[in-house]
Amino acid sequence: MQSSQAPTLSASYFDGTNGRARPVTLQVEGDQLLVHGENFHLSVPLRKVQWPERTRYGLRVAHFTEGGSVQCAEAAAWDDWSSRSGRGDSLVVTMQQSWRWVMASALALVLLLVAIQQWGLPVAARAVVAVTPLSVDSKLGETSLAAIDEHLMRPSRLAAAEQARLREAFAKAVGAMPAGSVPSWQLVFRRSRIGPNAFALPGGTMVMTDELVELVGRDDKVITAVLAHELGHVRHRHGLRMLVQVTALGGLAAMVVGDFSTVLAGVPVLLGQASYSRDAEREADQESVRILKAAGISPAVMVTLFERIAAKKNDEKKDAGKAGQSGRASEDGKPGETLPDQDSWLGIAFASHPADVERVRFFMDAAAER
Repeated sequence: MQSSQAPTLSASYFDGTNGRARPVTLQVEGDQLLVHGENFHLSVPLRKVQWPERTRYGLRVAHFTEGGSVQCAEAAAWDDWSSRSGRGDSLVVTMQQSWRWVMASALALVLLLVAIQQWGLPVAARAVVAVTPLSVDSKLGETSLAAIDEHLMRPSRLAAAEQARLREAFAKAVGAMPAGSVPSWQLVFRRSRIGPNAFALPGGTMVMTDELVELVGRDDKVITAVLAHELGHVRHRHGLRMLVQVTALGGLAAMVVGDFSTVLAGVPVLLGQASYSRDAEREADQESVRILKAAGISPAVMVTLFERIAAKKNDEKKDAGKAGQSGRASEDGKPGETLPDQDSWLGIAFASHPADVERVRFFMDAAAER
């Protein structure tokens, strides 16, 4: 018997064995859902009913855990009956239906992702790198150098004696460091397609371009300062750490915004990489200061590099303005071959460094300390 007090709702019942719908009325009595039809009565415990969430559109379907379901095409009628039967919305549904909750949830998600990007991934990357054999760095470095030589570099034109002089100057500087504090390294010279540059590869190979040697007037102290910075990258295994962090950040972005090939998914990876790179550069600058002080060289010599960089950029902008173009001919003067735009002539090594003003202040402050 149907209760005259409990609200009723017209619905369709499916027994789960065939597709025939049976017209029924629904009532909630105590802890039971009563399903009544012509010559048909069913009582289902409420705990065995999978209730649908309230949405703006679409029919409502309630599944029974032991088989069968009921559905109602009138969403508003179902929601009204459900409410009058004492069934309220869950917290999740309440949040979904409130634009304030949606905005708060979106903000919380953004803050969580920022926290992961800023602190979580770097910590995790350090842990991964700590248990990764150094042989992995060496293999990455060999592969990277081969690719760089193929696409960005040419053989050096510096005299062998000049190369030996600069290697010796740097070896003398790092020789003043405590035993066991300096990682294995090797210095190679290349003529560049991307302008003055210096960078360290995983495994300890440091590349110095002829153009950077010329830019600083072959000053072995300035070059030692630059190489000390690059050795900091090697010591902290920044190359491998960057690879781990950016790969993880790419996976996280793909999970949040979908296909990693989309521009939207790539943006957080690029921003994250830039942030990670700046942090790595600061660590490398600190290492440079330690090596220079141990060798009795003032950290202020690094400022010379920034001064030469600024002067060269200004000269190139003036030349570009006079020529009415941003490109410049290649060093070999080959027809049709140009070097990259002036804005990118520091390419690999300095693209994500902290602002020069910040770094100049850091090295000047370090020089003033006793």
